[in-house]
Amino acid sequence: MSTLRALVAAIMLLVASAAFAFGPPVSADNVVAQAQSQGPKQEQQNEFTPIEQLPPQEQLPAARLLIAAYVFVLAALFLYVVSVSRRVGVVRREVQRLEADLKRTGRA
Repeated sequence: MSTLRALVAAIMLLVASAAFAFGPPVSADNVVAQAQSQGPKQEQQNEFTPIEQLPPQEQLPAARLLIAAYVFVLAALFLYVVSVSRRVGVVRREVQRLEADLKRTGRA
């Protein structure tokens, strides 16, 4: 069970490092400073504006979010496969031990 915990910790570290590598962390100070620099509230936009015409602070980092989502899903899938394979191995060893016990006692 401790190896499973180590695997989970390693995957969490991998996901955290991937998220850090793909973009700077957002802190409350940055958000407040950005809100103050924008000044008074702007009117709500009622028409379509292409993303190329938006200021950089209003563009979503879609590639970073997509990559982070794929990393998370693949890590979860890997952990699930490792977990199932370990449990199948335990069951297989238990069946082999029980078969050996049956052969030894002659109750087969």
